[in-house]
Amino acid sequence: MSPRGRVALVGAGPGDPGLLTVRGLALIRAADVIVHDRLVNPALLDEAPSAERIDVGKRPGAHTVSQAEIHAILVHHAGRGRFVVRLKGGDPFVFGRGGEEVQALAAAGIAVEVVPGVSAALAAPAAAGIPVTHRSLAASFAVVTGQEDETTTRPPVDWAALAAAVNTLVVLMGSRALPGIARALIGAGRSPETPVALIHAATTPAQATVTATLAAFLDPDGAPALPAPVVAVIGDVVGLRGQLGLAELDAAQAATAHLSGRRAP
Repeated sequence: MSPRGRVALVGAGPGDPGLLTVRGLALIRAADVIVHDRLVNPALLDEAPSAERIDVGKRPGAHTVSQAEIHAILVHHAGRGRFVVRLKGGDPFVFGRGGEEVQALAAAGIAVEVVPGVSAALAAPAAAGIPVTHRSLAASFAVVTGQEDETTTRPPVDWAALAAAVNTLVVLMGSRALPGIARALIGAGRSPETPVALIHAATTPAQATVTATLAAFLDPDGAPALPAPVVAVIGDVVGLRGQLGLAELDAAQAATAHLSGRRAP
């Protein structure tokens, strides 16, 4: 019998449905309701053909469903005794507001399970042939949001501190902010020649990668750009791209990823 009256926050991974965890797949198949983000691969929704689907995806500048409304949707359906899967791109706790959703559910007395997902912060560099650490080049990396949220009280990103303390920076949701980020990092001592990679739609057939240097982003009009979603990787490890014998993601492989053969224990 399927579990009832609870919510599972499931990380859907970066895009390729084959990167979903076995546990996540089992819960999707058991769901009565799936509350999903915009970037979730439709193939994952097809694994639960009888489940009610609720799209709460946010788009840049067009958040049609507020975070408070998402909380209310989760509480409402779980409160009616239904098993709800909150399907979130990447990992629920990596800039996915998963922590806020768990807080809201806990306050309502709803049982919650969190299933980690493969974050684009790791998957995108790997899919583009870029290791975020390397014994000769990078002993540390940080995952940072490039999107400042004026509705919260969290402190702004301290780019000057990161410039000096961390070898590799992985920036999520920050393509529009890259000119300002480049100025801050260079102003704090990072070389203008530091390599940068922009990776669009990682692990999907639409994946594309461009590389440049920090200096290239100082001119917003001339800076390289790709449409969202984009992961930016800043650091010397970007220079290894193409040197490791790793091919860029095979689009045909991503397009033909299958879940049907996977079985949860």
